[in-house]
Amino acid sequence: MFKKNNFKNRGFRPSNNSGSRFGGNRNSSFGNKDGGNRRSNPYNTENLKHDMYISKAEPVQTTQDDIYDTNVTFFDLGLHPRILRNITSRNYKNPTKIQSQTIPSILDKKDLLGLASTGSGKTGAFLIPVLSLLMSDTTKRCLIIAPTRELVNQIQGEYKIFAEGTSVRDALVIGGASYAPQIRLLSRNPQLVIATPGRLIDHYKSKKINFADFDIIVLDEVDQMLDMGFINDIKLIISNLKDTRQSLFFSATMSSKIRDVASNLLRNPVTIEIAKQSAAKNVEQNIVKINNSKGKLETLHELLAGLEFDKVLVFAKTKRGADDLALALQNKGHKVDALHGDKSLGQRMRILSSFKKSEIEILIATDVASRGIDVPNISHVINYDEPATYADYIHRIGRTGRIGKKGVALTFVK
Repeated sequence: MFKKNNFKNRGFRPSNNSGSRFGGNRNSSFGNKDGGNRRSNPYNTENLKHDMYISKAEPVQTTQDDIYDTNVTFFDLGLHPRILRNITSRNYKNPTKIQSQTIPSILDKKDLLGLASTGSGKTGAFLIPVLSLLMSDTTKRCLIIAPTRELVNQIQGEYKIFAEGTSVRDALVIGGASYAPQIRLLSRNPQLVIATPGRLIDHYKSKKINFADFDIIVLDEVDQMLDMGFINDIKLIISNLKDTRQSLFFSATMSSKIRDVASNLLRNPVTIEIAKQSAAKNVEQNIVKINNSKGKLETLHELLAGLEFDKVLVFAKTKRGADDLALALQNKGHKVDALHGDKSLGQRMRILSSFKKSEIEILIATDVASRGIDVPNISHVINYDEPATYADYIHRIGRTGRIGKKGVALTFVK
């Protein structure tokens, strides 16, 4: 991190907008004119009391037992030998708690309802057993659907680790990328298709994919998909699946709408609940009162000059606001970029990669763009603009303090 007296322009200019869709959504706002009602808003910003943003972090005393099931090893779970070899070659020994509970049920070909938040090892919880099933029966096919490009790319990244050296082939289906390569991959009938809903529906309507061809369906982060307006797309997909299928359903929350979708998809599911969505206990939460004479931008600039602000995620309300803030901070010498729904796929992948590598130290993001961000060692989350709902607040601050590490969340208030 740069020192306080070292504010010179380093040339990290925010990327230009491209006008692309985010995660396949047909509208870059929270709602979706084709995909259902606008995003529900149980909490209005003015009803969020400032004391909700203040909480002392509990002492971080995380042990292996807090995260992993130390009574179980991957050797105990009955996985396909090749998948097991790939796991152990990475020095993974014990599964996380959701993995140890989920993997046996999926291998038994049961439907499953998993209630777990991001960071619990959920992706591995369904990918590892699904790949074992695909390896054991090469005629089987699996469709995985997640809300955003970032999350789909993250799932594919883990797939590449677990499926290394296997015959399982995948296809990535996301908005913002060229149709032609995706159509070529789909024409080869890959065993695994990982997709965002919007682009997946596009290929379905043009008859490039048939949902009835899949034996296993995984819906990941369902609450976020419905939050982004994909409810009608999800219902269309479910209505065209084959009757003899295995269905896996993961969500951090369980509203009445989500319960309705689950009841239409799942049959006598095994229910596994690991952690309800709540403020991270190991995240120090506080408010920053804005002095009108200094202003928000200068307040943020001075905070970011502190040496303890190592890798910082800042939330802005709008895409334009994110771009403007990133440019203003860049002009003050910070290594910064903005991430939102109007960035192209290539831009967003580059920006996230730069943030992970600490080539940029500050990322300005909107709420929708933050879905699927899983970057280790984020030291601070700053709510430059207050969240619209308390659920959004919980999601935002959950980007720091991951896997037992201490994090800090600050919210700007007047």
